[in-house]
Amino acid sequence: MNKAWIFLCAAGLLVFGVDQAIKLLFLEGFRWEGDFFSLILTFNKGVAFSMFAFLEEYLKYLQIVLIAALGIYLAMHRDVLLGHASAIGMIAGAALSNIYDRFIHGGVVDYFFWHYGFNFAVFNFADVMIDVGVLCILYRTWKHPNSTK
Repeated sequence: MNKAWIFLCAAGLLVFGVDQAIKLLFLEGFRWEGDFFSLILTFNKGVAFSMFAFLEEYLKYLQIVLIAALGIYLAMHRDVLLGHASAIGMIAGAALSNIYDRFIHGGVVDYFFWHYGFNFAVFNFADVMIDVGVLCILYRTWKHPNSTK
């Protein structure tokens, strides 16, 4: 098996596992209130900032279709897939973890709530890993524009 595929699968499984383990803590009742941020259990029925919550049950199926379309694109452009294997693995593991939540819990399990100075959306580890994965791809593309060709 190619080393890039190992990194992709390992990153995806690691992010999925860590995210689900953290969420389990909150599902079992963990809660913490602080002056700047709180760790509280919420279920997001939409996507970022609860957008598209009106789609209800259809949202998880729409997300699966979008991930499948991205998978097909990446399969057709293997140079991109293999050039950013770890980052794509992180993003895929995080996305699948959030979709898993939608099927099991009826919404994405979110828990980190920033409320100092302004109220910010509640988010989770998977959301952060999606952002980190995208930043890794952008940085590598910017720093080494021809590395995947």
